[in-house]
Order: sequence, then structure tokens, then C-alpha cells
Amino acid sequence: MKPSPQARLNGCFFALLTLLVLMLAAVPARAEQIRELARFAGVRDNALVGYGLVVGLDNTGDQTTQAPFTGQSLTNMLNQLGVTVPEGTNMQLRNVAAVMVTADLPPFSRPGQRLDVNVSSVGNARSLRGGTLLMTPLKGADGATYAIAQGNLLVSGASAQGGGSSVQINQQAGGRISGGAMVEREVPLDLGARGGLLELELNRADFGTAQRVVSVINREFGRPVAAAQNGRVIALDGPQDANARVNFMARIEQLDVMPTQAPARVVLNSRTGAIAMNGRVTLRQAAVAHGNLAITIDTDVGVSQPNPFGGGQTVVVQDTEVSIEQQPGTLKVVEGADLTELVDALNTLGATPADLMSILEALKASGSLRAELEII
Repeated sequence: MKPSPQARLNGCFFALLTLLVLMLAAVPARAEQIRELARFAGVRDNALVGYGLVVGLDNTGDQTTQAPFTGQSLTNMLNQLGVTVPEGTNMQLRNVAAVMVTADLPPFSRPGQRLDVNVSSVGNARSLRGGTLLMTPLKGADGATYAIAQGNLLVSGASAQGGGSSVQINQQAGGRISGGAMVEREVPLDLGARGGLLELELNRADFGTAQRVVSVINREFGRPVAAAQNGRVIALDGPQDANARVNFMARIEQLDVMPTQAPARVVLNSRTGAIAMNGRVTLRQAAVAHGNLAITIDTDVGVSQPNPFGGGQTVVVQDTEVSIEQQPGTLKVVEGADLTELVDALNTLGATPADLMSILEALKASGSLRAELEII
């Protein structure tokens, strides 16, 4: 007897479903490209900083009596431009503000390229809206000038005041200039030019991940071109030709590596009470008692009036009562083999975030919490 078309369709469906389940079960955890796990030594941004002046403000600049450096900077700039300011002149200008200018110089930047800059007031200016940044040299850690910044500021938000009242949306003492700096000097970078030697630095030091990266690279090239120096640095024997070296580095960045799992960790924010933990945190069986202690101090003020013709004086009398109330704390068993069970077990305690931080510290001290505690 031949099976019906519906039976054959159901059989194909269940076979396809079984095959799909087997394929999903065979798929390992998600691998990551090496570019997400590491970077080549020397390929990094460089911080730039400079001091300058913003002009054209609508009476919202620095008060030179409280920020004298603004007047001094303006006088020095005018002298460099050939304008002589009489000595002892007190310039009460409210349309000028002293600012700090910061920017990041990306790797391989060449003269003529544009950078975005951030401008922040260093005086008592109320707002930088509508201001123009004058030519400001941006220097690196070595004191050399790598870029020149200048342009009109973009300040988000708004502010208004009048009749003794004021309103402000967002912060007005800082702004941004898109493409406001031009690179004048490049940072020298000798990337494998001597013998083709390169170094690959992992973002997180881990011996297991370093060993896996070395194995993947050597297997890709079919020869030992990578060697781990420690848990973070991997030495690479690359080609000496510049074009071949770039292709070599691009090929390495695109390789997939299965990193080792991060260690179990619980992060506690002591300022906000926030608690975060990764999926490897587990909790062995433990008993926890939790209760709150409340202390109330109540003071009543009364008046003591003497009897008529008693010769006494009227005095103020304070009656203070102190009461202590402690909520009962019963022992509760908590245990969690995975993150979901751990969260459910901690939620059963009904503790506030501040109290929960203390409970986690106690569980760590008792050896029940299998994770590292980090307080930020």
C-alpha cells in the first residue's frame, strides 16, 4: 500500500525538521573576527589639545574681572596681529570666551585632512552659541602642533532668561565643529618596515584566546608566522613589501576565532546601586537572612507656662522620642545554576539594590557566589 500524499508530505516535513535541529546543534558558538578581538601595535588614535578664544558671542562670554586670562589672551593675540593695546586697559568684553579644544588624530592621517573638534569653555561664559573659534593650534603629548582648528560652533539646546527667571535645555558651555581642524603634520608610524615584524595586541589579555589566534593564523598561512609573546601580544612575521604587508594584515583581521569565555564577574556601581553580571555567574546553595533596621527620632516642641503670680518664666520644652524598629529577617535558601535561576533566587529576597550589594558581598565571602566582584 502506497503512502498518501499527505503522509509523504508529513514525512518530508519531519525529516527536514530533524535535519534542521541537527544542523543547529552542530553549529558552535559565534566566532569573532580578529579585528574585533585585537589591534596592530601602533595603529591607534592620538589625543590633541589646544587653548583658544571664541568670539562673536551675544553678551554671554567670560567676565574678565573673574576670568582675567581671557583678557590676557585677547591682548596677546591682538599684539601678534599688530594691534597695540595700551597698558593698563581694562577690556570689559562679554562677547569673548576662553576655551579648550580637543580632538582625536586617527592613525595614518595626512596633512590636509579634516578632523572634528570639541570646544569647551574654561571661564564663566554662560553660552557659546553663535560663537566662532579663532585659529587654535592643537598639540600632541610631545608638544608639537599636529592640527589647526577654526570655525563656527554648533551648540545644541537653548537658553532664555528674563524678569529674574531663566530656562535652559542641555549644556551651553560646550560645542562641536564638524571638520573644524586641518591636519598639518602626520604621526610617524614604522609599521613593520624593518624586517616585516608586526605585533598584534589583544583587547583583553587571555592566554587561551592568544593560543587560539596563533593557531588560526598559522593554519591559514600554512607556516608558523605567528608566535605568542604573552597573554596579550602576538608577534607576526609579515612581508617587507608595503603592499604585501597591507594584504597580510587585512587577511589576518578577517580570520574568525572562537575566543575563550570571559570569567564570571559581578559589577557593582556603588554610586547608583546598579548591578550587572555575565552569564557565567553561578550561585551555590546558601542561606541568607535579610532584614531592615529603621531608627526614628521624633521631637515635639512645647511651652511650659508658670502659675499666675508664681514668679516663674515661660520656657520652650523639647520632648524627644527615639524608636528602633527592625523588620524580621528569616533565613531563605538561594541557589542558581545559571543566570536566570540566580536572578530569580536573588529576587525572592525582596532586597533593595543597596542591600543586594551587601548580600552579594556576603555570598562572595562565604564562597557561595562563584564570580569575581568588581566595585566601580
